[in-house]
Amino acid sequence: MLKVGFIDYYLSEWHADNLPTWLREETKGEVCVAYAWAKIDAPQEGRKTNAQWAAEQGVELLSSIEEVIEKSDVLVVLSPDNPEMHEELCDLPLKSGKRTYVDKTFAPSFAVAKKLVQIARDYNTPMFTSSALRFSTELQGIDTAGISAVSSQGPGPWEIYCIHQIEPIVKLMGPEAEQVMFIGNDVNPGMVIRFSGNRFATMQHFDWSCPFKMTVGYPEGKEDVKIAEMTDYFPNFVKELVDFFRGGAPKAPLAETLAVAAIREAALAGKKTPGVWMDLPKER
Repeated sequence: MLKVGFIDYYLSEWHADNLPTWLREETKGEVCVAYAWAKIDAPQEGRKTNAQWAAEQGVELLSSIEEVIEKSDVLVVLSPDNPEMHEELCDLPLKSGKRTYVDKTFAPSFAVAKKLVQIARDYNTPMFTSSALRFSTELQGIDTAGISAVSSQGPGPWEIYCIHQIEPIVKLMGPEAEQVMFIGNDVNPGMVIRFSGNRFATMQHFDWSCPFKMTVGYPEGKEDVKIAEMTDYFPNFVKELVDFFRGGAPKAPLAETLAVAAIREAALAGKKTPGVWMDLPKER
């Protein structure tokens, strides 16, 4: 059995609640969450304590990150809604040499993302991070050569959910993003991303009735791809995660991870200056 260790800010959250079951069911018990540690108990009223979460999940709650790293075969750093904690939570795992998945959103800034990527490289730690939307069934097999534009829509609060549109856009268009402009308003925020070669992506947020969807545009002579709804992203993600844990290659190129972090940081900052192009770091 491959033993997975969870490292989290607090354990009573949706990703930590569901991943143990998904991993166990996908592998018929061959890959299981065995150990966990979290910095605090969930601050939200009505959530479980870490001890309650561990007892219900059948996971051994340990007293330190070091213990989780020592006892586990592979690692998952969670804290999906608190990326500001990743610099602290990822430091030892990314120095461990053990295969590590870091939950979205990877980092609160490009500078932190670059620092964490460099730690993983320096310590030869296989690592990847991604929004599950990267693995949507509809994105598999799309011809990325010659894409000239992408138009994306989806639900959710801007700060937390923009990653779910940025990730697929970068998967399709590559990491060569150059500028970002915030558009929209507080109700329906959005942005335009300029890529190298005069290529563009637009994205907009709506309410929860709007599925994640997009149109992928090509030069004249090639039919555009219209995706009415992205599906199966969590089951597909779990399959890819299991493959990574079993020795497969990381599932998201680090150059794209850094581009996603740079775009997201500019998207959040740009909300203060709508309609103004913001340059992204050239050295990544």
